[in-house]
Amino acid sequence: MPKITANDGRLTVLNLFTTATPEKQQELLTAMRGVTDTADIEGWISTTVHAGQDSPGTANFIQWRSAADLEARYADEEFKRRTAPAFGQLATSVRLLQNEIAFTQQREAGGTELSPERDDWTVIELFGVAEADQEELIDALGASQGWLVDVPGYRTHTVLRGLRARGVEGRFVVVYGQWESKEAHDAFRGRPEGERGAERVKVDERVAALSTWRDVNTYRVVHTRSAGE
Repeated sequence: MPKITANDGRLTVLNLFTTATPEKQQELLTAMRGVTDTADIEGWISTTVHAGQDSPGTANFIQWRSAADLEARYADEEFKRRTAPAFGQLATSVRLLQNEIAFTQQREAGGTELSPERDDWTVIELFGVAEADQEELIDALGASQGWLVDVPGYRTHTVLRGLRARGVEGRFVVVYGQWESKEAHDAFRGRPEGERGAERVKVDERVAALSTWRDVNTYRVVHTRSAGE
């Protein structure tokens, strides 16, 4: 079972796809499972496939040993001629994000696990940011949110430092969050500002001031595989 660990030296790739319909999403998920189950690539560590919930689409959380291993994958003729075009035909947009783990937090000890055997309601948020503000935004989204462990339904969140991307211009930061249910997450997001508490209001205002744009979708993990399985 893949785990997210801060400062592990790995390259974390988050591939986000949107689709026009749930049917296209299912076709894309089937194709991704096929690629994941046959993966035997130098430097590849794990892939976790997510199905979009609020909006049709998919997310692949992929762990690599290094950026050089990923670039070798992108240069592979099979990938360039068949895999990438097949995914592109099913998707309405494709964003390939290379990151490193900057921060992790969990309500309970044991790290952040990725598995379809868990019932996590997964929330992936993507923030645009000026290069000069990236580290401050990482702090605002990470270490400054210790109070989240006391929020009902919260499980974990991971902040990823965006390094480079295809399909996204400029610098970015990603938050990968796990909640116990859609209802718990919706209650948190929908709480009126007057009921949010001073710490949260301060952080929300800081994030809004530092980020240049924001995109979010919710997911369920549907498949995962690690090297050697």
